Amino acid sequence: MNKKTKWILWGVFLIFLIVYPLVFGIYYTNVFVTFTIAALFSVSVNMLLGFTGFLSFGHAMFFGAGAYGTAIALAHIKGLPLLISVFIGFMSAVLLALILAPLVVRLSVTAFAMIHMAFGMLMYTLALKLRNITGGEDGIGGFPIPSFGVPGIFSIDMTDPTNFYYFAMAIIGFTLWILWFITKTPFGCLMVGIRDNAKRIDYLGFKLPQTKGVVYLIAGGCCGIAGSIFALFQNLISAYELHIMHSFTPIMMIMVGGVGSYFGPILGAGIFTMLGELTTRYTERVELVIGLILIAVIMYFPLGCIGFYHYLKTKYLKRKAA
Repeated sequence: MNKKTKWILWGVFLIFLIVYPLVFGIYYTNVFVTFTIAALFSVSVNMLLGFTGFLSFGHAMFFGAGAYGTAIALAHIKGLPLLISVFIGFMSAVLLALILAPLVVRLSVTAFAMIHMAFGMLMYTLALKLRNITGGEDGIGGFPIPSFGVPGIFSIDMTDPTNFYYFAMAIIGFTLWILWFITKTPFGCLMVGIRDNAKRIDYLGFKLPQTKGVVYLIAGGCCGIAGSIFALFQNLISAYELHIMHSFTPIMMIMVGGVGSYFGPILGAGIFTMLGELTTRYTERVELVIGLILIAVIMYFPLGCIGFYHYLKTKYLKRKAA
């Protein structure tokens, strides 16, 4: 595919995003926003799992930190601008990552996964117990959603689903682009090198703990942005967003979409969103259907949908060459 064709396809995709709420209505617009939040959540986890080789069973704590940071700020600070509230959610997740990074970046893959499970459950318990701050089981809801604009010049109501859709697409799209750009830089190659052969990267003179720490901050901060948009979208945040089961969801999306591929988690998030919408129309056992599909993928397509696509493509090219 040449460069001109890629630009045309991206232009068509941008037009599709612009007209989407006008064509499909409010319900499917909200479904699409849910999908993009899940996609950003999954891609941020994949920066650790797929590109650096570290599995986290507690990444939802960064999602929750971003959501709670935004919700608490809006609930207690009057007149807080919308972008500043998202930035506070981002910095809340980054601050949490800064606290944990000196400890976790020196651990092995197994210990990394297990200690994140422990930290995740700790954060979940704190969210339940600190009712004066987090609202406990009830969470924080009904906080004001500020308008987007410049005072005295223009103001856009963010309680309108269509307006919020465009705002969410801009923030999430820009964040996804930043993460994609990182994977194409020499630093992205360094991440893959750590995943494939950390000892060789160490022998080349790169400082592994510091490099892992930077990746950890990036993954945690971008996950916090997903949590912040989620809090604004739902106008509610509860302790469940910190639960360990919420940490497993992006891992399953990555497994279905394709580990190690940037677009794999996005595809997995889309598949999970469609499955959730379709299965709830016929049964309440959504988890059972998703579990069966996950088992089938692991057994027959261990590299996920993207890996299966590349397998078919390679097989087709070999037959064509023959």
